[in-house]
Parts: sequence; C-alpha cells; structure tokens
Amino acid sequence: MKKIIETIKNIWRIEDLRVRILITLLFVAIYRFGSFIVLPGINPNKLGALQEQTSEGLMSLLNMFSGGAFSNASVFALGIMPYISASIVIQLCAVAIPYFQKMQREGESGRRKINQYTRWLTIAILLFQAPAYLINLKYQVGPAFEAGDGFGFLATSTVILAAGSMFILWLGERITDKGIGNGVSMIIMIGIIARLPSAIIEEFVSAWSGAEGGGFIMFLFEILALLAVMALAILLVKATRKVPVQYAKRVEGNRQVGGARQYIPLKLFAANVMPIIFAQAIMFIPLTLSTTGDGNGFFSSFRDYTSIPYNVVYVALIVAFTYFYTAITLNPVQMAEDMKRNNGFIPGIKPGKNTADYLDKVMTRLLLPGSLFIAIIAIMPAFAGLFGVKQSFAQFFGGTSLLILVGVVLDTIQQVQSHLLVRRYDGLLNSGHTRSRGASVSAY
Repeated sequence: MKKIIETIKNIWRIEDLRVRILITLLFVAIYRFGSFIVLPGINPNKLGALQEQTSEGLMSLLNMFSGGAFSNASVFALGIMPYISASIVIQLCAVAIPYFQKMQREGESGRRKINQYTRWLTIAILLFQAPAYLINLKYQVGPAFEAGDGFGFLATSTVILAAGSMFILWLGERITDKGIGNGVSMIIMIGIIARLPSAIIEEFVSAWSGAEGGGFIMFLFEILALLAVMALAILLVKATRKVPVQYAKRVEGNRQVGGARQYIPLKLFAANVMPIIFAQAIMFIPLTLSTTGDGNGFFSSFRDYTSIPYNVVYVALIVAFTYFYTAITLNPVQMAEDMKRNNGFIPGIKPGKNTADYLDKVMTRLLLPGSLFIAIIAIMPAFAGLFGVKQSFAQFFGGTSLLILVGVVLDTIQQVQSHLLVRRYDGLLNSGHTRSRGASVSAY
C-alpha cells in the first residue's frame, strides 16, 4: 500500500501528467453527465419498456457500449459505434481503392483527409441509425412521446442524436490530444465500467435469494472465474515473441558503438482490441435492421449473443479483422528496410527480402493462435449464460467488454509509466520511489 501511495504522489508531482489526468476525468464526467440527458419531448418516467428491452440479448450489449445512454433515450444514445463502423469502411477503402491508398502515403495531410472522410461517413451512418432508433423507441414506449411523433419531432431528434454522437467523438479526440490514453477506446471503456457495479449487485442479489441456484458460494465461484479469465486475457494481450536483432559494430570518433543484441517484440495479439471493436460494430448491424421486428426472419437470430449463428460469425470476424488490422499496421518489408538501414540483422537471416519473409512468417504463425484465443475469450459470455450466470454479469466473463477493459487499461498504464520513467521515476509496476535523485530531470 505504501508503494502505491508513493507512486500516486509521483504521478501528482509531474505537472504535465497531472493536467492530462484531470482533463481526462473532466471529459469523462461530461460524457457520463450527457448519458442521462433525455431527448426533448420524451418522458423519462415512461421508458420502462425500453429498459426492459435492453436488459437482455444483444440489445443489452449495445446499451453497455453506450454506458446506459441507449436505454435512457439520451442525446448520447447512439454512442461512438457509428464512428467505429465508419472507420472500418474507410480502412477497407484504404486497402482496395487507389485514391485512399495515395492519401495514406501522403503523411500527416493524408491522415487529416482520411479523418475528414471518416467523419462525413459517420454523419451519414448516424442519419440512418437515428431514425431507426426513434422508430424502435416509438414501437417500445409510444406513450413517452409527449411532444408527439410527427415529422418535426423525428427530424429534430435525428439532428440531436447525430450531434450527440459527434460530440462524443470530439470528446474522444480531445482525450487523445490533451489527456491520457486513446480517447475513443477510453469512451467505450467508461461505458462498460459504468455497467459493472449494477451487474455485480444484480448477480449477488440473485445468488443470495437463490433465484438462479447456488447461493453465495456460487457467487464467489463466479467472481474467482471472472478473475481467472481476466488474468488469462492480460497474459494474451501482453504475450510477445522476441525476435533477436544483432547490430554491427562501428567506430564513431574514438569509441566503438553497436554490436549489441536487441529484440523486436512481436505481440501474440498485435492488433490489440481494435479487431474486437470492429467485429462488434459489424454485429450491431443486424440488430439495427431488426429493431422493430417480431422476432422472425434471418436477422433476428443475431439478436441473441448466445446463439450459434451469432458466435460463429463473431469468431470469423475477429479472426478476419485481426489479420486485416495487423496487415495495415505492421509492414515486414518496412521493418526489414529500417533494420538494414541501421546496420541491423537477424542472426542467420540475410538482410533485405529474406528478413522481410522471415518476419512475415513469424507474424503469420502468431496471428492464427492469437486470434483464435482472443475469439474464444470473446464468446465466453455465451458459455457463462449456460451455467446460470445472469446476462448482465455474464457479459464481463470474457467477451468484448473484458477484452476492451484489459486492453485500454494496459495501454493507459503504459502511457502513465512512460511519463514516470522519462522523469526518472519508477513505473507503476516498480517500487514507487525516485531513481537517481541527483540526476537531471528531463522534461518535454
């Protein structure tokens, strides 16, 4: 405990880090506050049917990603997922369409153009999803429409919902620029965490009352199983394959440099949580197309995240997006060229094309088991439901929520740790005291 307190003090001593954390907390508070602001003309006391609809099935997962805003008929009801869907489309275009490929090679200016196209596509998706959400809202809680359900209400509410989602995107970008962590991932994580306390309490009450059987002992077993799955997820996210790299010796002035052996850490799950987020965004599309249905039809089978069709397609999407995202973020040819330029080589492998082929082979061998392991964890909520775990709590037994939580938390800790180490403080996982107190302190 003493080490933890000392580490928190070290974090607070660094002005830049302190400001970033406070800004992040401020933006998160704004996001959570907006999740409870109900659309104008909607009576919040008559949303019981909508909250019941979002208490089970894929709707509950969608509600969790929005931090409960979906069931509150909030101005933030559509959340950040339309932006994720737009990002998927634009990244696919960057692979298949030469125009977008050219923009990717233009550096910072090209990145700004791609971001602009992504925002415009997000607005287009919102203009489709917002009316679908309002139609479903009318279908579920028609009496709550105190201002009427005419075209004027539909148009103004569509604009408000679209503006709310774009405001969330702006908050995420501000967190990335001025705060700690990836803003979009942070927004998703906060929405998930917001649902965790109520899910634990609900499961505890259910176990204590004997409604689901097992009693308190079963609840403790579920908590232990949750911790075990969480530990497994952390191991998978942190697992790496170290590729040795030897640098040639050279003489600079009167001293000899180089000759040291270093490593390229190739992660088992190189794409981190992005394939999970992308796959989940795709799985929400059938839900959007079947919001007002009576439970029949092809798309209705994808409403239940415990169904076989849903999980088969979900696993396939995770594996596919893992390969896709890794392919666009890790370039073996570029890595080999950079290594050759710096007089580095992999022992036993010729520089250039042979090195690129070797790195590609290693990454290919890592991708398949890594994507399958993560996919198995992603569908664990379905198995938890089979053992009597309530749906709200089962979503944290692996699944998208747990993987996103683990990935975002580890990424945020890594950023905080980099701020500590660059200023001669021990990281979060070390002893928590300053090192080399007499040394100069570097600053940005």
